[in-house]
Amino acid sequence: MATAAAGYDPEFLPVSAPFPVPAAAAPTRELPFTHFSVLLHLARRLAVATAVNLDGAALRDLERGDDWHLDPRVPADQQTGPDVYVNNDLDRGHLVRRRDPVWGDAEIAAQANFDTFSYVNAAPQAAEFNQGKLLWAGLEDYILDHARTYRQRLCVLTAPILAEEDPPYRGVQIPRRFWKIAAWAQPGTTGQSDTAADPTSQLLAATGYLLDQTPQLDDVELATQQALDAGDPPPLGPYRTFQVPIIDIATLTGLSLGPLPAADRLPRPTPVPVGELATEAATTAGRWMPLHDFADIQL
Repeated sequence: MATAAAGYDPEFLPVSAPFPVPAAAAPTRELPFTHFSVLLHLARRLAVATAVNLDGAALRDLERGDDWHLDPRVPADQQTGPDVYVNNDLDRGHLVRRRDPVWGDAEIAAQANFDTFSYVNAAPQAAEFNQGKLLWAGLEDYILDHARTYRQRLCVLTAPILAEEDPPYRGVQIPRRFWKIAAWAQPGTTGQSDTAADPTSQLLAATGYLLDQTPQLDDVELATQQALDAGDPPPLGPYRTFQVPIIDIATLTGLSLGPLPAADRLPRPTPVPVGELATEAATTAGRWMPLHDFADIQL
């Protein structure tokens, strides 16, 4: 099945939601697919950003397929391919979720379904990553079900945070954190106001999330090295999902996120350096809000 080249549409909503741009020079390549795009970091062999257009009124339910494949547009040694996932407890975790771009007529939806199984749209995740309604997969279900129920259009951006200290494994570094932003158009409101709706205007609103899978271990380096010596993937530890200021996602990733930080439905705190965005520090300071239930999400 050939790969369509339409890619992510930043004008999919009534208001613009641009594709992320690296703030610093980095070896990247933007790859368009059906209803989504991937910005591949060529040195890390993983996506630094993805973005998908999701039409809740036109979603289709298709069989999974599970046809993982390398992207023919990119050399194999610039992708995190099948060798990383063999004989271990790592999953090929979709970044653009399989079901999100699967909408429109039957042929287009089938192409989108196939496109999501490109290795450039995956990142190594521990098997437990997609289990439990309150983990990352539960958040993805929540976003998709909301779009379907209310026949709403969304733009969803997702990627790992590619940090220098990510543990190495089989020639790649396994990300400890992942981020997600959901953006939509809301009549007559901004991300910082609850003024009465104005049906003549549409303004951008967005929410940001971060999943931290850093090991809660006394000696992370020792445990990681022991795992590597045994031929196992490094420990990833428990998962915690947070709603976070979008400005913090921009700081951690080095991405320019255009109007999204200003459209954030969380109050916008003062930007702080990366070093102040360690999980415990940011949570204690009240910047990051742990999500125990979907009712905790601030919209």
